[in-house]
Amino acid sequence: MGKYRARPGIRLEDRRWPDARIESPPVWCSVDLRDGNQALAVPMSVSEKMDMFQLLVAIGFKEIEVGFPSASQIEFDFIRRLIGEGRVPDDVSLQVLTQAREHLITRTFESVKGARSAIVHLYNSTSPLQRQVTFGMSREEVKELAVRGAELVKSLVPTLTGTRVRFEYSPESFSDTEMEYALEVCEAVSDVWQPTPDDRIILNLPATVEAATPNVHADQIEWFCRHVKDRRKVVISLHTHNDRGTGVAATELALMAGADRVEGTLFGNGERTGNLDIVTTALNMYSQGVDPGLDLSDLPRIREVFERCTRMEVPPRHPYAGDLVFTAFSGSHQDAIKKGMDRRRREKAPDAPWEVPYLLVDPEDIGRNYQAIIRINSQSGKGGVAYVMDRDYGFELPKKMHPEVGAMANRLADDAGRELTGMEVYEAFRKEFLNTGDPLYLTEFNLERGGRDQRSVECRARVAYGGKKKTIHGRGNGPIDAFVHAMDSQGWKDFQLLDFHEHSIGEGSETEAVAYVQIETRGGQRFWGAGRHTSINLAGLKALISAYNRSRSA
Repeated sequence: MGKYRARPGIRLEDRRWPDARIESPPVWCSVDLRDGNQALAVPMSVSEKMDMFQLLVAIGFKEIEVGFPSASQIEFDFIRRLIGEGRVPDDVSLQVLTQAREHLITRTFESVKGARSAIVHLYNSTSPLQRQVTFGMSREEVKELAVRGAELVKSLVPTLTGTRVRFEYSPESFSDTEMEYALEVCEAVSDVWQPTPDDRIILNLPATVEAATPNVHADQIEWFCRHVKDRRKVVISLHTHNDRGTGVAATELALMAGADRVEGTLFGNGERTGNLDIVTTALNMYSQGVDPGLDLSDLPRIREVFERCTRMEVPPRHPYAGDLVFTAFSGSHQDAIKKGMDRRRREKAPDAPWEVPYLLVDPEDIGRNYQAIIRINSQSGKGGVAYVMDRDYGFELPKKMHPEVGAMANRLADDAGRELTGMEVYEAFRKEFLNTGDPLYLTEFNLERGGRDQRSVECRARVAYGGKKKTIHGRGNGPIDAFVHAMDSQGWKDFQLLDFHEHSIGEGSETEAVAYVQIETRGGQRFWGAGRHTSINLAGLKALISAYNRSRSA
């Protein structure tokens, strides 16, 4: 294993960030139109960039890096169009990127003429690897390059009449640069700019290639925040990449370490494994009770615009936005979610603390819905099937009935070898449990109260049994009991009633009664049946008959 070696950490024995909390949002800067765009196999067209820019404004970004205008005529023209057509709100700053080279800086200033507010973002690489391999420059030469770039930027500010210009500097590959040297370069640049508490310099400290664990990055940021001079004149900005898959974690820990600002992209689009995922980072804050300051309440629309403009796809398991992140197939998960949702529905307090097992946030808060929370396949449990039947069709199955209905759905999913739709679950339930008519079918039912015993009722029912029509009579203490006695008079009763539940379904004139009956045969087998009718009496009878018919076909 001599080919790879652990990256060294830094000495920070009294680190404070582990005890810190994120209690307010950072300044967010979207780099979708620059970092994100350069990472696309097919870069965005001007019209797609316009759509993306409008989306970013609608979400609430106040700082948007709109391009590298000196690198491409399309980038330059896009920025000119944004300004010329008045598409930039007064409270939004356009950020433009440039290397520390004279002709590139000059072209960059030309691109933002007429803008109300611009951030000129200057960068050059400072790490030993870049100094030695890419540029063949010494530490002094690299620092001098940054200083000359800063001087030119400052000298060109007066050419932008009516534009508030802020300055940002990035020591590219900061996380791989010696800390003392990164600080030295940043302070040399800051000395040129001469920031004040009212006109702070943005020092952007990129993890250009994520090469260490997130805690190392947090140590680097805390060390820098402690050692930079005139901290109140500096905005410490983060720009993490995701090479190790921990860009979000590195950013969160670095915010705890004292950073003020975050650069990233929607859904983490960027070179290699991507940039920081701002959607995930912001919603992580939201889930902890911190308003992120970005409007992500219509995440499906945000995703739609992103996918259309970039031709990228948000993965099914992407946090918050993926198709399957609010979906449970596991039976135990489904049961826990159902119980949590049922309790919340009973409490009817939308602002009550969110306490639903397995769901970090309420899907409705980000424009998702409950339709996809529980889906049915062969791994699903009884609780999940019951949830779908309740959510989609209004059937509040008794708890004791869940195993039979769940087993039915699992058999169906096994046979199909795929996920079932809610309609398929309902149709299977309807055929097996609801208002069944074979071998016993009820065609007419009449009930008379009183007679010789005022506490009993007498029924007269027309039925078909095995295709043969009959009229049967019975007396009992209620409609179901009377019908059971009528069945007994024909020699059909070989069971006893165990359980009965009922509820209404629908609203207004469309309201119907639903009943559930469980019976036990002489052989000890138990069967549930369900009935649905506008009459509660007939719903109960149909439930009894359904349970009986299921026992006959077992």
